[in-house]
Amino acid sequence: MRVAIMTDEIGWHTRQLQAALRARGAVGRCVDLADCNIDTTAAWHGLVIPGHGRELPDAVLVRGIAGGSFEQVTKRLGVLHALRELGVPVYNDARAIERTVDKSMTSLLLHAARIPAPATWATESAAQARRIAMREVAAGHALVLKPLFGSQGNGLRLVGEVGGVHHPMPDIAAYAGLAYLQRFVPPMASPGFDWRVMVVGGRAITAMRRVSTHWIHNVAQGARCEPADLSPALAQMAEGAARALDMDYAGVDLIAAASGPRIQVLEVNGVAAWQGLQRVTGFNIARAIVDDLIDRKLAEADRAVQARVATERRA
Repeated sequence: MRVAIMTDEIGWHTRQLQAALRARGAVGRCVDLADCNIDTTAAWHGLVIPGHGRELPDAVLVRGIAGGSFEQVTKRLGVLHALRELGVPVYNDARAIERTVDKSMTSLLLHAARIPAPATWATESAAQARRIAMREVAAGHALVLKPLFGSQGNGLRLVGEVGGVHHPMPDIAAYAGLAYLQRFVPPMASPGFDWRVMVVGGRAITAMRRVSTHWIHNVAQGARCEPADLSPALAQMAEGAARALDMDYAGVDLIAAASGPRIQVLEVNGVAAWQGLQRVTGFNIARAIVDDLIDRKLAEADRAVQARVATERRA
């Protein structure tokens, strides 16, 4: 079995996935989506996937997509869309990645599924963003301004009063002309923390607390990882978030809130890192991902092919 690991960075995560694939008798080859091309003269399927000649991989694991121009990213996602349409199991597929990379779509789908999350706004109007901020501040709430496309806690800004300090609304021109605002959830303890829950194949498998004296709890921003019990409440919330976004695997970030629902979903990560989580759990996360890919995703694809062949024979 040949699995293409789509990544723009070869490192710890890809080595973990390759080892888990070898344990199942499969081969994982790292491929950069930037190097994948469309060539309708090259093969019946019209794709060029490095290392696979005129054939397609048996499955695809998406580990990373390099940034680029709108056109470049569109082409890279288009390759993933095409692979799925050609019957190749893609884990997570382009639709799931698009839903999570776009934070506003994540928020909208969580809201539609009635998954508790902080109140959220997305607007291209600087005047509207200022009115939202003024209204929220007057009601005693602060906000977090986030880049629509961003990760690892980069570019987050407080808006309003937190800890006796007033944080003005930045110019949204620095945020590509779009304000994605989320109501700030104050920490319930000192130092503050949130949870990262890993969901694989629809099931929450392990969790950790990300603890930091800073209001941003991303590991990349200096938070420390601590083991955490995967309570039924955390598991149910994380599984519901992954299901709402139709994801094969997800890193779901949740926080405890003093008002409103006691646990709320902050973000859902479609290309989730788990190195910090792996350090504080005995659960082999890469093996769980590979097992789910082979035992569920590939098995579903095989059944779909068999059903199609049977239908064609009857016709």
